[in-house]
Amino acid sequence: MLPPTYVEGFHDVEAVKSMEYRPLGKTGLLVSKLSFGGGPLGCHYGTYDEDEAIEAIRQAIRHGINYIDTAPWYGQGRSEAVIGKALKGIPRKAYYIATKVGRYELNYENMFDFSKEKTRSSFKRSLELLGLDYVDIIQVHDIEFAPTLDIIITQTLPELSTQVAKGKAKYIGITGYPVSILKECIEKSNINISVILSYSRFTLIDNTLIEYIPFFKKHNVGIINASAPCMGLLTNKGPPAWHPGSESTKKICADAAACCKDHDTELAKLALWYTLQCEDICTFLVGMQNLKELAMNLDVVKNGITEKEKALLKEIQEKYLHKITDKHWENQELQTYWKYMKKFDLVRQFIH
Repeated sequence: MLPPTYVEGFHDVEAVKSMEYRPLGKTGLLVSKLSFGGGPLGCHYGTYDEDEAIEAIRQAIRHGINYIDTAPWYGQGRSEAVIGKALKGIPRKAYYIATKVGRYELNYENMFDFSKEKTRSSFKRSLELLGLDYVDIIQVHDIEFAPTLDIIITQTLPELSTQVAKGKAKYIGITGYPVSILKECIEKSNINISVILSYSRFTLIDNTLIEYIPFFKKHNVGIINASAPCMGLLTNKGPPAWHPGSESTKKICADAAACCKDHDTELAKLALWYTLQCEDICTFLVGMQNLKELAMNLDVVKNGITEKEKALLKEIQEKYLHKITDKHWENQELQTYWKYMKKFDLVRQFIH
């Protein structure tokens, strides 16, 4: 059965038929099991060839991936701009797209702004960079960094609701690393939150998301699970220098990656396959920069992994990953951020 996003003459029909599509909570959208993450198209994951990235986005959509995620935070708009170039000439019906508000610049002073005014101006710029009249999902980015959740509830979400009423977005979502704050926000807000994006919380080393799935399902909130490779931690290449994981966790994951290299296998492939086994997640968001990564991820989603690869996965779980005690880095970035803000007396300015 072909999804509503299928466009005759544009899509590779056999590729679309082989892709699994799932309902995204209460939105009514039917999203591909694998979705395209625009995070690596910013500045956080090293350099990349823009022309190839654009081609990867186009090929992803042609081959049945119909959900794309980006944000101003990814390269201060570069990710949105690159995706905007890729979408030119592609039928708008062929994809769903999400962007975000709230997180912006690399320097702490201007990193976050959840005010109505900034939300409004940022979203306007995002639409311009993407070259679109509307997005399907507009999300509040990393809500745990707001001085209080009250600011999200009384300023950011109502402004996004206004944008939905204007037809600039269809549905509202929230993102964050601590899953508990996503639950709390849904409980306290009177704005209809349709989607949550959780990242690095259902992986080979951390399954925190599992305990919250019943709550999200009860409220018919769509679950987007991002970064099965744990922001580069579970890859043969290894994580970027800024990765907040502990040194002991990085060392163990590096040992697991070395084992995968010895077997001529990419650790990220095994990590994605493991995460894909959860039936309660609507879509699995993976950041991609090039055609090689796209091909590998499509292959895992459509064909799984071999028995030999399953044996290797079991080996690295038993030999390496089970030793990890620091399974996550919750509050670490938050503490660093607020320590800086208080040191330079920026908290009052930030709240007002």
